[in-house]
Amino acid sequence: MIIGVPKEIKNNENRVAVTPAGVQELIKNGHTLYVQSTAGNGSGFSDSDYTSAGATILPTIQEVYAIAEMIIKVKEPIQEEYNLIKKDQLLFTYFHFASHEPLTHAMINSGAVCLAYETVEKSDRSLPLLVPMSEVAGRMSIQEGAKYLEKPMGGRGILLGGVPGVRPAKVLILGGGVVGTNAAKMASGMGADVTIMDLSLPRLRYLDDVMPANVNTLMSNEYNIRELLPTHDLIVGAVLIPGAKAPHLVTRDMLKTMRPGTVLVDVAVDQGGCIETCKPTTHENPTYEIDGIIHYCVANMPGAVPYTSTLALTNATLPYAIQLANKGWRNACTENNELKLGLNVVEGKVVYKGVSDAFNLAFTPVDEVLGAVASK
Repeated sequence: MIIGVPKEIKNNENRVAVTPAGVQELIKNGHTLYVQSTAGNGSGFSDSDYTSAGATILPTIQEVYAIAEMIIKVKEPIQEEYNLIKKDQLLFTYFHFASHEPLTHAMINSGAVCLAYETVEKSDRSLPLLVPMSEVAGRMSIQEGAKYLEKPMGGRGILLGGVPGVRPAKVLILGGGVVGTNAAKMASGMGADVTIMDLSLPRLRYLDDVMPANVNTLMSNEYNIRELLPTHDLIVGAVLIPGAKAPHLVTRDMLKTMRPGTVLVDVAVDQGGCIETCKPTTHENPTYEIDGIIHYCVANMPGAVPYTSTLALTNATLPYAIQLANKGWRNACTENNELKLGLNVVEGKVVYKGVSDAFNLAFTPVDEVLGAVASK
């Protein structure tokens, strides 16, 4: 298969979809790799690293899209890329369709096959291609939150871990999944007073067992959230519903109950956000203020630590990419249910229920599409 790796062009996105080691593995499996010039620079990989691994370097993004049967990316295509995508071309990347209607319609119109990292799902309901970036984003949420709690950054001027004789900051984490767990690890390690909320009592029991003494668990509901917001300094939104838009757990009216300089970090912003007043920001302009509350809503947080993120992502995606390249997407998705669940838009049809529900679009069961293509 001819595989293309374009350079990411989203604002301050320095990750690259495949490392030179990943390129080498795909080539060992008999595939041809084209990498856009300087695609790996932001992650610390030079063009010569890729050529040494066996890839061919192409100077422009247009050339990469034009030649490739399969495109492997990190972030969803942005408007400048829409017209480059070809009918029947396989795109393997993060899409987060349910939070971006223009992207959804563009991919429907393209006739491409869109296989989303974030909805590839194992039998135990875990999301193997979302986990590594969720780990990074969860840890970064505390790192960034601590920075914006500083007075020069607009925050309350409170040190996350406090000092002897001075209480530490209070951190509230909404969601006990991968993001929330990693956020709690970081916040507790820095000495903060942490509360983590979730809807699942078994998950809360697990977290209560494994977390240190400065992490408390609490059932998630509106009453409890409203009660804690006025006394907490950093709130991390870490809620995920696979393939669907995140629910708003912190609403606009709740902001008025918080102390000025409180910081909100919404890691779920690329799925619509679980904080009503959050809107996607960039690393270039990461924050804004509403009612005295600092909002940090960068939609590609792991892009700020591209070396770590690129290695972690390739570790997870490469086995699936090899399956897709070796077997073709039709056979690979028919044989592997994890990959089948990753299909969101196929040849103009929406085949993932969360996406069709988000925008009231016609839904086609994925088995019908796979059956139709198998019978061609």
